[in-house]
Amino acid sequence: MSMSVRGCRLLGRSTLTNNIAVRASSWWSHVEMGPPDAILGVTEAYKKDTNSKKINLGVGAYRDDNGKPFILPSVLKAEHNIISKGLDHEYAPISGSAEFCKGSISLALGDNSEQVSSGLSCTVQAISGTGALRIGFAFLSAFHTIDRGVYLPTPSWGNHTPIIKHSGLVPKAYRYYDPKTCGFDMKGALEDINQMPTGSIILLHACAHNPTGVDPTAEQWAELSQVIKKRRLFPFFDMAYQGFASGDVAKDAQAVRMFLKDGHHIGLAQSFAKNMGLYGERAGAFSLVTGSPEEAKRTLSQIKIIIRPMYSNPPIHGARIVSEILGDASLKAQWLTDVKGMADRIISMRVALQNNLKKEGSQRDWSHITDQIGMFCFTGLNKDQVEKLTKDFSIYLTKDGRISVAGVTSKNVEYLAHAMHQVSK
Repeated sequence: MSMSVRGCRLLGRSTLTNNIAVRASSWWSHVEMGPPDAILGVTEAYKKDTNSKKINLGVGAYRDDNGKPFILPSVLKAEHNIISKGLDHEYAPISGSAEFCKGSISLALGDNSEQVSSGLSCTVQAISGTGALRIGFAFLSAFHTIDRGVYLPTPSWGNHTPIIKHSGLVPKAYRYYDPKTCGFDMKGALEDINQMPTGSIILLHACAHNPTGVDPTAEQWAELSQVIKKRRLFPFFDMAYQGFASGDVAKDAQAVRMFLKDGHHIGLAQSFAKNMGLYGERAGAFSLVTGSPEEAKRTLSQIKIIIRPMYSNPPIHGARIVSEILGDASLKAQWLTDVKGMADRIISMRVALQNNLKKEGSQRDWSHITDQIGMFCFTGLNKDQVEKLTKDFSIYLTKDGRISVAGVTSKNVEYLAHAMHQVSK
């Protein structure tokens, strides 16, 4: 073969390779850089800070009084029991563990729930609360044909809107938080609910509203239930904190159970991330309460069809832990003690923060700190005060003034109160 022919071939091969490389490297040249996650950004900035007094109040996971992750004793015991059984790692059914599903809905609605005993509910295991919401909104997108609007409280958990949009529904808003009182805007909520089109979906935080920590009272829930029923709206409850909010699983589920008693059919998303500390195990459930056992069976069949192309079936380890705890009387009793201990620590830190602000001489009304409930607290600090808190005191939180009370400990609460007073006086 002549050098000229061989050279041409090599040149052609090289050109082809370069063309492929150029084409392959430009497939995604149109993709823009996405914005950073607000919470992760707070954590990253905290990690880089060298101040020994720095505090991270952005993390949405429980910490003990030493600021360390906490594994519940009941969970450790449940895991030991599971290992001793020598269980396999076979696939779960599409709808997940039947034992897990039964335990989840019974925990939410009560052991003597008429809806459960009469077969009016259907439940599937989900990939934590986020997955439960995604399944639920996908089902509503496919079968709730009356109105595609989903009304969210203002503000709401940051992931609600993307999940709703991703499901093909339209996120809308109703008034909820009153920045003037750092409390619930009942008047505004009722006015907005009364204007919602018949058949709309309304999302409700069952307890420990995220991100504000502001919940309606029992009396307000009762009034909301009647108005929502009169407007013929579909209530979808997000219950991520049952037991973790007040330390009482029945009290934290009061709104859900009240709506059922009032005759509502509901959607329900549950998570065991917070109340069992199973953040990484992704154990959650989605349920519908329907009008008849036949309806429950039909809706379950369609939900399974939705799940199959999403992720086929759910992970098993977290569900086994939940089932082990809820299915064993002594272990469940221990878990109820564990979760109350976590809730009590959060509540005690709210009280300590409020008391230390008073000791600092603050004349501001901080009663909302103890009026609010759950992991998060809307402090009422504005953006400038938050920036000063971070810049001058190395205290990290989101720009809207939300803090994770789980990040407050007996060792840093005085420093936090001092800093909050300095930036707000």
